[in-house]
Amino acid sequence: MTYNGYSAKVTFDADAEVLHGEVIGLRDVVTFQATSVEGLKDAFRDSVDDYLAWCAELGQEPERAYAGRFLVRMEPDLHRDLAVAAERAGESINAFVVACLEREVGAGREHGARGVADGV
Repeated sequence: MTYNGYSAKVTFDADAEVLHGEVIGLRDVVTFQATSVEGLKDAFRDSVDDYLAWCAELGQEPERAYAGRFLVRMEPDLHRDLAVAAERAGESINAFVVACLEREVGAGREHGARGVADGV
């Protein structure tokens, strides 16, 4: 589930018959719950909106789950092979890695990660 750039994971408590959700990727804890899927979606949006309002009240920048950058450590031989494969494809290493990740994790993301990579 995603809303306003935030994602959540959901679990089901069979004993209480309640869906529990938590916004993931934050140091702050943002949770929500409901007894129906529609209620859960509403509760998720409300919790994110409450979190953003709380941050505004405190004069803090809300934490964002991901900046869109990460460092990968690898063996030098793999780095060389990656550079060669990217060059063969006519792409930067960054664009090549993003294309591989899109294939493996899921293409067609909301804002088109490939376009971001091409501009780096």
